[in-house]
Amino acid sequence: MNKRLIVLLVSIILLVALIGFSLRERENISWPEQFAKDMVGFGQNIVSKPTGYTENVIENVQDLVNTYSENQKLKARLEQLALLETQVTDLQRDNEELRSIIGMEENLRSYNVVNATVIARNPDQWQETIIIDKGQVNGIETDMAVETSSGMIGRIKDTGQFTSTVELLSARNPNNRVSALIQSETNVFGLVEGYDIERKELMVKKIPFDQEVGIGSKVITSGLGGVFPKGLLIGEVTEVTPDEYGLTQTAFIKPSSNFYDIEHVMVIERVATAQEAEGGEDDE
Repeated sequence: MNKRLIVLLVSIILLVALIGFSLRERENISWPEQFAKDMVGFGQNIVSKPTGYTENVIENVQDLVNTYSENQKLKARLEQLALLETQVTDLQRDNEELRSIIGMEENLRSYNVVNATVIARNPDQWQETIIIDKGQVNGIETDMAVETSSGMIGRIKDTGQFTSTVELLSARNPNNRVSALIQSETNVFGLVEGYDIERKELMVKKIPFDQEVGIGSKVITSGLGGVFPKGLLIGEVTEVTPDEYGLTQTAFIKPSSNFYDIEHVMVIERVATAQEAEGGEDDE
């Protein structure tokens, strides 16, 4: 027993010494360590190559399966696009035929666009006007609609040769009105007139009490005023309240455009319809 204990203690001491010797910082390792390390690395290299090759094969197969699936989906979408393109072509042809039948080449939505940049703003909140860098030489005329990429903001109030003044919809001018269409369950026509400063919302007044106007309904230009084209977005309904006598309603409209952060605008020139042109010739 004593001999066994002595051998065990000597083995433990040698093991600790070897561990300490192997853990110390050395520039070169011993040849047994180097041999063992090389053998382990050689074995890992032999095992890793087929393993990596197998993984690459599996990934390639998965990529092929995914590519095939995506290809089938893209083919289905291309077929749908081809069908839609055919339907659009047919609709355009039918539309042209119908217009030729009724003698109209344009509709209330037809308009031309002139891009402009805001160069000044009137600080008087009662007037609420801005000045743009396009004028008569660019074909700008009074009462043309003006909008941003978000929606309509106002109309041309007056023009110069190279600049024009835009009166915003938020201007407190009793003559500042826009013929509008509220796209509710049934179309509701009205006039945008007035701006609530506290709510920062436009108002459509004198809506008949029996007309149902849904909250969130979009409000666009109706095109019936003879000045602005149809379909320019104005905003959406946030609240509808009856007047004090209950005979009409007022709809509050959240503007689609920010009236206080305007840099670039589009001036909209409505294209006269064939019927309007004939009416103008008759009046002359």
